[in-house]
Amino acid sequence: MGDHSYDYWLGKSESVEAIISECLVKRIAVTFGTEPPKYGVPVPHLWHWAFFQEPVSEDLTGPDGHPALGQFMPPVEGRNRMWAGGRLAFHSSLLVGRPAQRRTEIIKITEKQGNTGALLFVTLRHQYTQDNILCIDEEQDVVYRAPTAPRLQDSGEIPLMHWQESVAPSTVMLFRYSAVTFNSHRIHYDYPYVTASEGYSNLVVHGPLIATLLLHSFISNNPEKEPKHFEYRGVRPLIQGTEFSLGGYAKTNNESVLLAFNDNGPAQQARVTY
Repeated sequence: MGDHSYDYWLGKSESVEAIISECLVKRIAVTFGTEPPKYGVPVPHLWHWAFFQEPVSEDLTGPDGHPALGQFMPPVEGRNRMWAGGRLAFHSSLLVGRPAQRRTEIIKITEKQGNTGALLFVTLRHQYTQDNILCIDEEQDVVYRAPTAPRLQDSGEIPLMHWQESVAPSTVMLFRYSAVTFNSHRIHYDYPYVTASEGYSNLVVHGPLIATLLLHSFISNNPEKEPKHFEYRGVRPLIQGTEFSLGGYAKTNNESVLLAFNDNGPAQQARVTY
């Protein structure tokens, strides 16, 4: 199906308001095993993904648990949805306990042919504001792929890291991240569904969860460097029950390359400038 079929959806937008509540911030902090920031303190990078969700009733979700297509996102039947990657510019911090807004617009829809078949990329632009100040400007890439066997290995080389740490993703971690982000995508918590319907060997680790862990690994190992831009791209899925590593190295004086990987190769690539 060509791009012209989706012209109606280009430019479609929505606005959502939310309070950066201390209660939810505490739940996010427990999910990541860290101390919660107090009222009026900046929200850690990428925690904003737990807010601004527009909940829909269960009868308005599709077979995969996502909100049914054809509401805000274009109708793409017979394909599996994945969070492919994105780009963020951090202008100012969202503060705990204060109301904020997110405006979202569909800015690009592109059909491509990949190694596993047809891929439809939908790019969203999110702008997050608080007190009429633009805090985060983000582009998010969502991909719809044909229901083929998932690619669980990559032959890319793992470069020498300047820092590295390990993560053992548990079912509790995946459940809690799904809960705090109100993400009902069944590949993250429904073992019978993810193995029988989508062909994975176990639950799938959330792409944004990996990105959050990756950026925070950079921050904890480089506390003197304040991220200004962050971009990331999923290479292949990571599976619950299999440990993976987070690492990175400085490419220039103001840019580092980050990588999530395991024995099966790279899984998510990222770049941060500061």
